[in-house]
This record gives sequence, C-alpha cells and structure tokens, in this order.
Amino acid sequence: MFAAVALLPYVRATAAEYRASSYVFGTMVEITVVDRDAVRAQEAVGRVFREFDRMHRELHAWQPGKLVALNRAIASGEKNIPTTKEIAALIRQTQRLAGQSQDLFNPAIGKLVGLWSFHRDKPGGPLPDPEEIARLIRANPRMSDLRVQGDAVTSANPAVQLDFGGYAKGYALDRAADILREKRIENALVNVGGNIMALGRREGRPWRVGLESPRGKGVLATIELADGEAIGTSGDYRRYFEIDGKRYSHIIDPRSGYPVPGVQSVTVLVRKQAGAGALSDAASKPIFIEGTDGWKEAAARMGVSCAMLVDTDGVVHVTRELSARMHVSDPARIAVQ
Repeated sequence: MFAAVALLPYVRATAAEYRASSYVFGTMVEITVVDRDAVRAQEAVGRVFREFDRMHRELHAWQPGKLVALNRAIASGEKNIPTTKEIAALIRQTQRLAGQSQDLFNPAIGKLVGLWSFHRDKPGGPLPDPEEIARLIRANPRMSDLRVQGDAVTSANPAVQLDFGGYAKGYALDRAADILREKRIENALVNVGGNIMALGRREGRPWRVGLESPRGKGVLATIELADGEAIGTSGDYRRYFEIDGKRYSHIIDPRSGYPVPGVQSVTVLVRKQAGAGALSDAASKPIFIEGTDGWKEAAARMGVSCAMLVDTDGVVHVTRELSARMHVSDPARIAVQ
C-alpha cells in the first residue's frame, strides 16, 4: 500500500512518549504523544478516540445515522431539512472545496459510490449496469445543488447523496489537533490510515514519516513534518475489488461515473493553516482523478504545491516543492515536474 507511516522506535513508550491505536473509519488509527505527564497524554488520546467514534457513527455514509437520514430526506424531495450543526458546516466547507476542484472533489455522488458497491463493508461484483451509471451522470449531482440556511438543508437535485468519505479522515485530523491542543498537548503525531497530522516536534526534531510504495515494495521516501503540517493520501489499494484481472477502486470520476484508471496513489502535503487536514484529504481526490495529464493543474487549483502521483507503471511524479523535502530511496523512479 501507499501511505505515510511514522518512523518511530519499536519500543512501545518512554517516560515522555505515549502511543495508542484503534480501528476507526475502516482503518487503523495511531496516535503518538510526547509529554512528560503520562496521565494527561492518556486522557487526551482517549478523548480523541471517543470523538472519532462519534464521528464514525454520525457521518457514516450507509449505516443508520444523521447523514443517512439527511440523504433519505433529500431523495424524497423534502425542503428545509433539519440536520446537525456539524453536517451543515461540513456541507459549507466541502462546497467551497468542490468549487475549487471544478467538481472533481464531489461528496454529492454517494449514489454512484453505492452503485459501485463501495457502500458495503466488502465491495465487489457484479459490475453496475452502464445504463444506471449513465442515468446518474445525466442527473449531475453536485455540492452546488445544496442550499444551507442555518442548520436546514434544501437540495435542488434529488440525485444528491452525501458521502464524506473523501474528506472525513482529514477532518478527523483537524478535530484531533484541536482536542490535543485544548488538552495542552504540544507534541504529537496523528495517523488516520496514512493521513497524518504533526503537532510540535519529537525530542527536539521534526516528526519524520515514510511514504510507502503503493504495491508494498518498501519505502519510496521519507519526509520531515513541521508543526501543523498534514499529509493526505488517496490510493487504488484502499478500497477496491478485482474482476477478470481488472482493479476497480473507490475513487470515481464524477464526469464518467467510473473508477479512475492509470493511477496507483496520490499524496499531498499541506502546510500549517486552518483546516490543513481536511484540505490534504480533499485535494488528493481531484489530483488523482486528473491523472498524469492534469495532476499539477489540479493541485494548483486546490492551492497545493507539494504533491506526488504514482502512476500504474510505478513512476513517481513529484512537484519540485515536495521533491526538495523528500529523501528518496530510489531516485531512478522519481520524475520531478
């Protein structure tokens, strides 16, 4: 797989280091805190995991919860649908990002995601009916179809079905950072299935993470993260299935309605700013969808200068800005652009 992994000693903990892990959002979450007060560190991490559990329940795209209830009301044509303050805020945030991406980042295509079986715990065949795909493409669900007034939502398009799967892990990084700072934790690393947020430093040095190969062939590069920086990764290995030797991943091009070919993974690095985690997660999607022809332009539209794309031949395309910060293991695979 291709993911960011913390390069830490194998020792579980020192007097100043506390580590914990849990399975949330369908992936492994790992948190490392460097703090002399072990009780404070443990309490802060516990608070983060409780928040992640809540988010997983309330923002789940296909299990009963607040988001599913909203989607059902949209499909039935209801107006001024009451929802939570959090979901209303998420719609506003993702509307802005969708506009930046020219609708390639599109959380409104939940019906397409479900049609491809990615609203199941274990995705797989049979392949969807091309006519059904074409029907949804003609319906053209977009985030701009939604109007939010206070905590009430109205959709101009009943084909809209919200799925924040391309945003939730990054949003979780931002929530974790907020909680840890509130608990007076200054130095920590949060890893949500390869999406990473760094706080402070580790023993006086920047946090260092490794970027693994998409096909599990070692570490492509290492990189140091400054305080508040986030890494987001999208890959065709995260949720996928294969039929007749062809891989179908969960990253769907909203223009065609089909999973994106030609790309194994995309990683972006976002410097410290409000919502850095969410941006790192969202920005990787349009870059992935544009592929080798338009990936740099997609990154620029999202305000990202540090980006990397691995194509199906294993060639690593990387921006000069990110290349300058990477320590690569095999320079022959790297194409700086």
